[in-house]
Amino acid sequence: MKLATVAWKNKVFIGVVEEKRVLPLNDAEEKYTGRRPYPEDLIKCIEQEGFMNKVESLMHWAEEHYDSTNLYIPMEKVKFLAPIPRPRKNIFCVGKNYEEHAIEMGSKADIPEHVMIFTKAPTTVIGHMENIMEHKQVTEQLDYEGELAVIIGKKGKGIKKEKALDYIFGYTILNDITARDLQKKHKQFFIGKSLDTTAPIGPWIVTKDSIPNPNELNITTKVNGEIRQQSNTKHFIFPIEEVISVLSKGMTLEPGDIIATGTPAGVGKGFNPPRFLKAGDSIEISVEGIGTLINQVAAEE
Repeated sequence: MKLATVAWKNKVFIGVVEEKRVLPLNDAEEKYTGRRPYPEDLIKCIEQEGFMNKVESLMHWAEEHYDSTNLYIPMEKVKFLAPIPRPRKNIFCVGKNYEEHAIEMGSKADIPEHVMIFTKAPTTVIGHMENIMEHKQVTEQLDYEGELAVIIGKKGKGIKKEKALDYIFGYTILNDITARDLQKKHKQFFIGKSLDTTAPIGPWIVTKDSIPNPNELNITTKVNGEIRQQSNTKHFIFPIEEVISVLSKGMTLEPGDIIATGTPAGVGKGFNPPRFLKAGDSIEISVEGIGTLINQVAAEE
């Protein structure tokens, strides 16, 4: 199932996406039961007890009454916001989680022995088809990183690897836009990773039941239609279960937490000469079983 945060006719709501149409949850539930029980905030929905069971029941009803309800909205009429437009805390990001990417950013000596984590500020988040700011006044080396992202579904601490997937709500796509020169200048990742608009996420969250094995998904990044990154999550150095287990050792993971799982080789900095982003560039990231996230770099006025 695909769940999205959608804007339409000056309203923002949570909807289910299927067959190029969107079903607003509360509008449909009101027809079904006379109630509007769903928060218009996907984190609050994830936290709500029995949320997915209620949605599944609603979807069965909607499929049977499609002709009479007339509640579905064509996808092309809505705007997809980031599924979680404002995370409650920083986005967790795994660095150098593909060997070839670690090598292109340095050498074999840069392949990590332990999970490497940095974070991006909540203010970085934008949605599908929203513009990435060029930030020309602070960086000349804006780069792309296509990634699979994990959405945590329940609270947990000290999570064992064999139980880790049970704590996942679903999966989405994240573009870890990075200012490479700021990353180098400040000797750490946070500033170079946290400029406004540098975490496009979406277009939706695919619930975990739809993706049996997240550690075996094709991932492709195109810039202006040219394939730059092409790999499979089976090449993770640290699989998702290990990442969750490591993060939760002494740290509580909570519903709505976002974990970006790392990017494959093929980033702009890895080319000789480097191929950084500029105004007008379009980035498309596709992940098997999820869809395609599209954003364009825009010059600032």
